[in-house]
Amino acid sequence: MPEPVAPDVVRALSTVLAPLGRLQGLERLTGGMFATTYRAHLDDGSRVVVKTAPTATERLLTYELDLLRTEAEVYRLAADRPDLLMPAVLLTDLSRTELPTDVLVASHLDGIPLIDAGELPPPVADAVQRQLGGLMARLHTVHGDHFGYPNRATGLHAPTWPEAFSRMVSALLDDARRWGTPLPEDEIRAALLRHASALAEVRTPSLVHTDLWAGNLFVDPSSGALTGVIDTERSVWGDPLLELVGADQTGRGPVPAALLEGYAEAGGFLPLGTPSGDARLLLYRLSMALVLLVEIGPRGYVGDWVDAHRATAEGNLRAALDALGGRGPGTDAPGR
Repeated sequence: MPEPVAPDVVRALSTVLAPLGRLQGLERLTGGMFATTYRAHLDDGSRVVVKTAPTATERLLTYELDLLRTEAEVYRLAADRPDLLMPAVLLTDLSRTELPTDVLVASHLDGIPLIDAGELPPPVADAVQRQLGGLMARLHTVHGDHFGYPNRATGLHAPTWPEAFSRMVSALLDDARRWGTPLPEDEIRAALLRHASALAEVRTPSLVHTDLWAGNLFVDPSSGALTGVIDTERSVWGDPLLELVGADQTGRGPVPAALLEGYAEAGGFLPLGTPSGDARLLLYRLSMALVLLVEIGPRGYVGDWVDAHRATAEGNLRAALDALGGRGPGTDAPGR
């Protein structure tokens, strides 16, 4: 049974959607852990996706300020790039008058979320990974004019990647102190300083989705063809290597060979197997572990799964710090 939508939300979204048509039905979609998403049915028979940001802004991490505006910006950047497989922006309401939050309305994608496709036969799973690699390579041909988060209001941007990435990590450490999350802060800052030269090799701000896990990918259930990509709100102007971590947020092993093949076939290059590339991938795994740990508090996660989730993130953080500190980059190459 779909979760019922509160009458006041239905009334507010009816007003927001009026330029597109009369609202005939609204159902809440599940699966996301940040925004609230609905499928809206209009009187002309069409369906659109409506997304609203959290209203409890005091529980947001620093980088999560106005994330829905970033999502709309990235979708618009992809408007003339159908090969990026993103929805079209149909409407935004940033007035916060009908609802006390931003609203994004986007086109409804074909296919089903990859996470709902079940266990795929190995050849199909490899084909999806290869398509994902190609998508990443195409995405990374979109370039910006600064590094860091597109929304400059966060303050997490800079002219260089080492500066921007350092600000992004520092913000997570500040959030950790605010929410009482214990972290080896001195070790983390030392790792950033130790490998700043590796970060400095990134000189072009590429568009990085950072969240290309199976819940944000749509596939054709009959063929396994990749048909869509959603949830670009966490996108960053940065290093393409960061994408590999967003696609496997708790992993610490080799990157799937099929994904790397697809990336190369689409004309992209990732410097895995080099001291600089391996160090950067470890730094990004470190930062992802920080996100997973710090968000536990403000999200109010509960349930039997939380302890295992925390342990995995703590283990990944420790492994990245050990590799970045004692042995040095490249001695246990994570990309091979």
